[in-house]
Amino acid sequence: MPYETYNGVNVRLRYVLKVTISRGYAGSIMEYHDFVVRNYSPLPSINNSIKMEVGIEDCLHIEFEYNKSKYHLNDVIIGKIYFLLVRIKIKNMDLEIRRRESTGSGANTHVETETLAKFELMDGAPVRGESIPIRLFLSPYELTPTHRNINNKFSVKYYLNLVLVDEEDRRYFKQQEMTLFRLSENSS
Repeated sequence: MPYETYNGVNVRLRYVLKVTISRGYAGSIMEYHDFVVRNYSPLPSINNSIKMEVGIEDCLHIEFEYNKSKYHLNDVIIGKIYFLLVRIKIKNMDLEIRRRESTGSGANTHVETETLAKFELMDGAPVRGESIPIRLFLSPYELTPTHRNINNKFSVKYYLNLVLVDEEDRRYFKQQEMTLFRLSENSS
């Protein structure tokens, strides 16, 4: 079974066992039973860190770094946000985990995005040179492995969304895709 069981907003990938008992005298009896499929992956041999600089010209310039781009479902996201230039009054900063479920193809693609976690990184105005650490545990959230283009019907992707809010309630954000996988219990 190549794909893992998945229950989403618009998609349900399920496996069913059908049992038929044929009786000559009273017709057949059919029963259906769902079962769950879990696919485990080894640790990826290459798992590059993510490092990006983003900003608003002459107002805000930040550098963010995450220790890797592929995470198992019970992993910890470790990183930091470094402020290179701060000329706007930032009120707070959050890190969100977002799931994007895409169904259909081409012009008939329907996308559903939901925020699964919101983690406050900072409250108050940062100064130039300040570094904010990130440590976000994934195990408390209902996550599934990333699904990419399953039978040209659907995809499930996860994103880390860094959101900054200024004192005038303007929101600035940067999204970064991450890959999630189910790690075998025998892996270390």
